[in-house]
Amino acid sequence: MGITSRSRAICCLAIAGLIALPAASANAQDAGRIVSLPAEKLQWEVTPEGVAFAPLQGDRFKSAYMAMVKLPAGLVSPVHIKTANMYGLVVSGEITNTDVHGNGDVSLGVGSFYEIPAGLPHVSKCVSEVDCVTFLYQDGKFDFLPVEE
Repeated sequence: MGITSRSRAICCLAIAGLIALPAASANAQDAGRIVSLPAEKLQWEVTPEGVAFAPLQGDRFKSAYMAMVKLPAGLVSPVHIKTANMYGLVVSGEITNTDVHGNGDVSLGVGSFYEIPAGLPHVSKCVSEVDCVTFLYQDGKFDFLPVEE
């Protein structure tokens, strides 16, 4: 299964969003200007599980959003679904996203792209010895719905 034209387009939009993204901290008077958000200015929010989100655009609990996401080295998620489609680009570390049938169990390193369809039960793993950081776009609000195996 290769990357579809739709996936490529979303990937390109995500990269364009990183380059000239109106960050969450930007206000209306920044319209028409390049907005730059250096890595050291990201505001990471850490969940009780140790996963960190740095918002870039949108409110992940209300609607579509873009964020940097950091999974701790060695993290293995429980089987879960999302109700929105997820698109990611790996920035550091090495991850796998595997559905319940074993599909997709491919090691993704820096520069790799992945797409996880809404409603697909899967497990995400940070398989590297360093934290895994991804640029993430979801076309709907964030949720994490565990699935019984």
